[in-house]
Amino acid sequence: MKNNNKALVCGLAALLAGLFATSSRAQLANNLAIDVRAMSMGHAVTADPPGIMAIHFNPAGLAKLDGRRVDLQFLAADFSLNSEFSAPPDYNVFGFSDDPVVCNDAPNDGVDFCRDFKTANSTIEGISLYVPFINDTVDLPPGPLIAGPLPAFSIRPAGSKFTFGTATYLPMAAGFYRDEDDVGNFMGERVALERITYLSPSVGYRVNDELSIGASIGMSFQAVALEQDFRAPNELLGFARVLDESICAPFKGESNIALDLILFGICRPEEGLGPFKNLASLDVKMDQRFSPSYNLGVLWEPHERFAWGAVYRSAAKTHMRGDYKISYSNAAQETINGIGGSATGAIALAVLGIPSRVAAEEVGRVSMDLTMPASFQTGIKIRPTERLQFNIDAVWADYKEWDSFDFTFDRSSAVLSLARLFSPGSTSSRLSYPLNYQSTWNLAFGASYDLTGRIQLRAGYEPRASAIPEDRRSPLVPINEAKYYSLGLGYKWDKDTDIDLGIAQLRSKDEIPANTSCAANCTGIDNVVYNPYAGLDIKTEATVTIMGLAFRTRF
Repeated sequence: MKNNNKALVCGLAALLAGLFATSSRAQLANNLAIDVRAMSMGHAVTADPPGIMAIHFNPAGLAKLDGRRVDLQFLAADFSLNSEFSAPPDYNVFGFSDDPVVCNDAPNDGVDFCRDFKTANSTIEGISLYVPFINDTVDLPPGPLIAGPLPAFSIRPAGSKFTFGTATYLPMAAGFYRDEDDVGNFMGERVALERITYLSPSVGYRVNDELSIGASIGMSFQAVALEQDFRAPNELLGFARVLDESICAPFKGESNIALDLILFGICRPEEGLGPFKNLASLDVKMDQRFSPSYNLGVLWEPHERFAWGAVYRSAAKTHMRGDYKISYSNAAQETINGIGGSATGAIALAVLGIPSRVAAEEVGRVSMDLTMPASFQTGIKIRPTERLQFNIDAVWADYKEWDSFDFTFDRSSAVLSLARLFSPGSTSSRLSYPLNYQSTWNLAFGASYDLTGRIQLRAGYEPRASAIPEDRRSPLVPINEAKYYSLGLGYKWDKDTDIDLGIAQLRSKDEIPANTSCAANCTGIDNVVYNPYAGLDIKTEATVTIMGLAFRTRF
């Protein structure tokens, strides 16, 4: 039965790592809310950088700006995350099918199988943000997240070939919270993910009339927070339920030394384990206040109707630190302590180097070295007519960098002692969680049409590839392969002032059939890592809608 204890606590360790799978999937939605004009062009702007926000998209574009300029961006974003859970034919976990997620039967009715299955749905209630000054999350009322004004400034001294600039923008900002009774709380009851570039000193240099180069340094704040319930339906916990309901049932509330010796103390707790019981809850908050990166760009424009550009965005190394708290359920705590309270159980745990007793809560400090992947983007713009323009970009992102995530803890614990038995590279104070992500390529398309001398219409499309292997898909934040659509309008107020409007939507759908992903729904006896919906069919749908207004002027 010591193996079942290992399954329980190792699963809790894996849940800590699952937090950063959340971060990774959010990263797949990067560049969504940086610049209104770029947004409306499907982000295909490497050869046609958007004003001062060329700082991000291609800093060489700064060289095209003269005088003193200021940009103000106002953005609103709305997140819709929906998941559906259903039981396939012959669904069971070690013979049990009364999973309350998909079973309408009355709880604890004494029947091990479900007589009335249902399809369960999960959705989010609103947006949650991590606030740096209080180091905690704040839940916003239902509705869109509104950000702004996000300022950007540039200056080109008279007669100089150099343009200097800086900007504040959001490479990544997402978060949500669910109702406390939502079946999706096993994939995040409250999540907040942020990367805020608060200062970005940049320079563009005009080599000649056709060629420009540029560079920028981004100084960013990085944060991640997660509150999540935890369960681990698998064959081992199914076996634990068989023992509890069959062998242990006659001895509940009694001290039986012989049974303790034979079954390692598994019958000692009043409440035993089962595959569908809540085992614990997790609360983690981590951040880093200074995370630098850099962008390098080149822009070649030999003709007013053609241009080529390229930008390299460096990897950003972060060392996030923060606090974690694991609150064990009564069943989980009693089981762990019951095993440790028996002579044979204590010996077995000692041999494995595992504590024989845990408190109701485990708290401590945790840190993580996380590298935000580098990316490369190149593209062209073509003006076949005086009014019509097409942009095409190719985008590469080095998600292969995320082969694994590694965590360092300030103390040894039962969680880590057991995790090292299942996760190569882990120690009693270090957890290594495998990901095996893949680098991606995708195209982006944009078009604009000058309706009049003052009004420009814009549209964009970007099909985004997934970096997540098929066997690692998860409903935690369900952005897999995605389609991005956008529309926009530019209005020239006067010779020095432009106003941009844009609306965009990112859509992603995914199906994860039962037993196809060991980050979601595997059921095998060896799948003790995070699989909260083991054996269930999962469908997910994510929609991110963004609206923006930009004010740009020269003074």
